[in-house]
Amino acid sequence: MADKKEELINIVGAENVFDDPETLDAYSRDHSFVPPGKSRLVVKPENADEVQRIVMWANQADTPLVPVSSGAHHFRGDTIPKNGGAVIVDLSRMKKIIRVDRRNKMTIVEPGVTFPQLQPELTKAGLKLPMPLLPRRNKSVLASLLEREPTLIPKYQWQLLDPLRSTEVIWGNGDRFRTGEAGNHGPLEEQWKRNLAQIMSSGPGQTDFYRFVSGAQGTMGIVTWASIRCEVLPQIHKLFFAQSKRLDDLFVFAYRLLKFRFGDELLFLNSSNLACIFGDGVDRIRALRDELPPWVFILCVAGYDMLPKERVEFQEKDIADIAQEFAVHLSSTIPGVTDGGMLETLLNSSKDPYWKLNYKGGCQDIFFLTTLNRTPGFIRTIYSVAEELGYPAADIGIYIQPVQQGVACHCEFSLPYDPGNQQEIDKVQRLFAKGSELLVQQGAFFSRPYGDWADMVYARDAQTTIALRKIKSIFDPNNVMNPGKLCF
Repeated sequence: MADKKEELINIVGAENVFDDPETLDAYSRDHSFVPPGKSRLVVKPENADEVQRIVMWANQADTPLVPVSSGAHHFRGDTIPKNGGAVIVDLSRMKKIIRVDRRNKMTIVEPGVTFPQLQPELTKAGLKLPMPLLPRRNKSVLASLLEREPTLIPKYQWQLLDPLRSTEVIWGNGDRFRTGEAGNHGPLEEQWKRNLAQIMSSGPGQTDFYRFVSGAQGTMGIVTWASIRCEVLPQIHKLFFAQSKRLDDLFVFAYRLLKFRFGDELLFLNSSNLACIFGDGVDRIRALRDELPPWVFILCVAGYDMLPKERVEFQEKDIADIAQEFAVHLSSTIPGVTDGGMLETLLNSSKDPYWKLNYKGGCQDIFFLTTLNRTPGFIRTIYSVAEELGYPAADIGIYIQPVQQGVACHCEFSLPYDPGNQQEIDKVQRLFAKGSELLVQQGAFFSRPYGDWADMVYARDAQTTIALRKIKSIFDPNNVMNPGKLCF
């Protein structure tokens, strides 16, 4: 291994190769229940050339690589080495915001760029990025998009991979490749001179190559930059709450809004999740959870450059009429939360500690795609399993996010637990395993199958497994990219 270390030092420098026990231990585990797995080295490249040299070296040295964009401490087990002797490729040094293009509403970023780093630069240009729900402060923007984490504004999402557009990929065989519009017209600088903006995601040719790296957990290649569609920064931004004891009552209201593309940010949270976001400490979270309504529908209305006041006024009026039609009460405040406080929270990253760890210090998520009208059935299933196993249903956080203009939704159950209480850990592990299996049987679509979900999902679809093996053999013939994280 000493020879391998020296070879990597020749690529990135001695100060960017690590093999001390403390560093290796940090990358060996995360907040998931995936068993720990230690790497032999951690390497931190600075640019795409170094990444390409590392991938080519891995093919020659027959050494697995595990790409990481956000540093250590993840939540899904996808960056824990499954095979021995792996090298972690930490991309957090690649922090360049390559371009902010106000005219075309685009930005190009490297994988180490985080939301707190990107947001201020976009604000200066009068732009904003559609945000996921309260990402970690060290969360890579690019990794969030590649993993298809849902954003809060469904009306601007024309497909599930929006707002991700063109990418540069170092495939597992060491080839450098540009997807989408960026792959057709030479170096980026030359494209910019011709007023090209890397807007189109499809191609080059007839194949959407960027789909092969999306949701692949770093098993096909390493993305070294991506172009991202942004939106104009609102001049006026208002938030409303709709409350109900029954989720079904809010769905018909939401469906009508989505039909006419009213509102911008639009999501559902239950009282447990809201309390974890705004509470501080176990006692306060429990007290706030009891004060809050069981379900809250959050809706934002925005006015942009052209007639912002008029845009907000007509939407407010029409939304109020629809709310009256469906007997939904809109308000600007709920117990412990104001519209201003909620809006400020939604538009930024999570404070430290990460909001899902506020309650008990640990949390395990179950998430999948479905449609709004089917979510009550899935909720009943999880509550039933929780009751059977003795897990308090009141602790379960639920987040429902309409996606792709409302044709589907992301449904997420958060299961808090105390990492120092083995009994609680065992209970959540059983709830996670049994609940996931029942949800799959019920028709939940696990579009991002991490860990144990991979076996549940791919065992039901032999043709997809065969197709994935073929794609892997093309782009990573020596199986050096994060082996074992898909269905093989």
